[in-house]
Amino acid sequence: MDDFVGRKDLIPPKRLRQLTRRSDLRGSLQTLSHFGAIILTGVILYFTRASWWCVPIFVVHGMLINYLFAAQHEFNHYTVFATRWINDVFNRITGFLVLYPRSQERWYHYIHHRHTQNWQRDPELLSRGEPYTLATYVPYLLGVTYWWGRVRRMCNDACGRVAGDYYTDAQRRHIVLEARAHLAGYALIGVASVYFASDAAWFYWLAPLLATKILHQLQNIAEHTGLVHVPDTVINTRTIKTSALMRWMAWNMQFHAAHHTYPAVPFWQLPKLHAEMVARLGFEPPTTGYLQFQWRFIAALCKAPEPASGVNEIASTNN
Repeated sequence: MDDFVGRKDLIPPKRLRQLTRRSDLRGSLQTLSHFGAIILTGVILYFTRASWWCVPIFVVHGMLINYLFAAQHEFNHYTVFATRWINDVFNRITGFLVLYPRSQERWYHYIHHRHTQNWQRDPELLSRGEPYTLATYVPYLLGVTYWWGRVRRMCNDACGRVAGDYYTDAQRRHIVLEARAHLAGYALIGVASVYFASDAAWFYWLAPLLATKILHQLQNIAEHTGLVHVPDTVINTRTIKTSALMRWMAWNMQFHAAHHTYPAVPFWQLPKLHAEMVARLGFEPPTTGYLQFQWRFIAALCKAPEPASGVNEIASTNN
């Protein structure tokens, strides 16, 4: 994905080379702080398990685990560590923890970048098949159909039924083996949990991951949903306004238009890239808050299904 640029007419090549420099130090600080926060909330959850205090800690713990998907996303792009192989190691770890095998997701995500918001070629759109209705959107927002689809796809991959015509034969073979390795690992954890009569894997990992998915869906869904289906990352990808804490947890993926336009730029440079893009464009890419988007989108779905052509929010704002 390093060679892909959504727009070639915004950032001068020399400046872009500066922005795309990787840093092992920056990558280590972000990675260790995220995993450290998960360990910390896990320890607090252990000591508060018998009290009502465990409820908010459980929610925060689950959010931190779910947002490891943002970490996996950055490891996929090799933008976290300058030392390339370290990205692969942590990519495997995060992929296992969020039930999303590393290679399958990386190749899937590559096609998503190549064909963002294309109903015929973007795998994120192909996976859902058609515009949202209220009846299809709410279960996905809650995480119900997300987890059903995620686990079903992994099982299908393990059985050799790899969906998508965008994979090569070699990639398909790898995806099958990778899915089988994941399922074997999960099964081993399950057997060990039964043998030792321990619910640790469930209580400190799977239950928080599954139960708090909605708080991660607020990020994932807002990135593209409802926007125009044209090949321009400046208007088919959304920027999300939020707090510094949420930007840390999501690895700055709130600057998603900047990321899609220049995906080789590391996560820690995205705020700077976003500001420079806005200065050169003369306007902000589609921008919203998490709850602002949900309120607007759900209200629209209550009236009619999502329009297949999407909405040009820049044109709507200017008018």
